[in-house]
Amino acid sequence: MKKIIITIDGWSSTGKSTLAKQLAKALKYLYVDSGAMYRAITLYFLRNHVDWTDKQDVKKALKQINIEFQTNAKTHTSDVYLNGENVEYVIRDMVVAEKVSEVAAIREVREFAVAQQKRMGEPKGIIMDGRDIGTVVFPHAELKIFMTADSSVRVERRFKEMFDKNPNITIEEVKANLEMRDYIDSHREVSPLRPAKNSISLDNTNLTQKEQFQKAMEWADKKITGT
Repeated sequence: MKKIIITIDGWSSTGKSTLAKQLAKALKYLYVDSGAMYRAITLYFLRNHVDWTDKQDVKKALKQINIEFQTNAKTHTSDVYLNGENVEYVIRDMVVAEKVSEVAAIREVREFAVAQQKRMGEPKGIIMDGRDIGTVVFPHAELKIFMTADSSVRVERRFKEMFDKNPNITIEEVKANLEMRDYIDSHREVSPLRPAKNSISLDNTNLTQKEQFQKAMEWADKKITGT
């Protein structure tokens, strides 16, 4: 069966990763969470006190970073490894979330990550989600999805996710973080967040996970079969 590249871009907390994992499982495709790559880089910078306002410091640090994705035998999804360490859960911490958009906006960081992402997609049969996957990483992908939802819904989703890990977090903190990330993602000089050419918009404000999955699978089937 023909294999394609599927890109899923969109705003924070729109469920990009959830949908990507569902599609990857159904199609038996490789799933790559590009956001996890930027989070892993941010984690390295924080742990090693890298001054990301210093271009030379950033370049030096990137040479010490190796990022891989390995299938988790229990969850059957891809976990991100930073220099051999599984950091899938560490990178979801709010400390990383508060800095990741700043780090991801750095030209050298994006060039480093995009180069790796492009190599991963060469065999096709891959689903990648992020902010610039359909516009920069795979501009010729067969299926490009751009996800969005009302901001209040996104805040609530993010709050529930973070509360399970940190019961002390407030919805005001989550809202402020989400607004900051939206602004940085859409206003950065390098690869700003925007719908890719020929992308399909998926507003899931009032959709269940099952409903959005069914829509995306229909689109994928059409691209794969050429119907």
